[in-house]
Amino acid sequence: MELKVNSRYADIQRSINHTSEYHEAETDSEHLAVRLDKMEAAIRKPAFRQSSGKANEVNYWIFDYPPEAELRVRERIQHLKNKNQKGNDVFELVVFDLYDIIIDFLENRNFLDKCFDFEKRHGLDRITKAVNNSMKINDDDSLIIQRIKENTPKNAIVFLTGIGKCYPILRSHKVLNNLHQAFVSVPVVLFFPGTYNEQELILFNEIKDDNYYRAFRLVK
Repeated sequence: MELKVNSRYADIQRSINHTSEYHEAETDSEHLAVRLDKMEAAIRKPAFRQSSGKANEVNYWIFDYPPEAELRVRERIQHLKNKNQKGNDVFELVVFDLYDIIIDFLENRNFLDKCFDFEKRHGLDRITKAVNNSMKINDDDSLIIQRIKENTPKNAIVFLTGIGKCYPILRSHKVLNNLHQAFVSVPVVLFFPGTYNEQELILFNEIKDDNYYRAFRLVK
């Protein structure tokens, strides 16, 4: 009898836990939807494009989100891009996938296969340094920054995506610091899978990046 009671209790407890997890996931999903709606509303305000950021510096913004919501965030960004292409906005939404920029660079120079071989022989740290050096990622005129500057019109809002896919080759604070020299009046929004509290960036909610203070968190 005791075994049956314990078994019954365990079944009930599992059911309660499952229901609790379901409602928690549902609540998280609703919260993300609200934040994405607020993000879209924010970028459409004229004041957003006129703002100069903290201490009159570059107009930087970060939209942080749970890493597990990556696909939903990508879908919303694509939805916004499609709407913008209809020509009804007073600004042009330009989306740069940082991972795609790196892959394009390596493919155009026939480096991609060589990178795979190099990583097998020398490890991830060495290939990370090699790609950083090739693309001058630590420099103000890095090839990533050049690509963004050359393809950004004056009336743009820039979305930066793909930072999670770039780890560990590219770190968030490096991109934002280098952009300091690239944009004065164009708003830049970095979509960050993790947590940003206007002091530090924590990628995937696990990996702490260097402290960063210049950007606003776009939606609290």
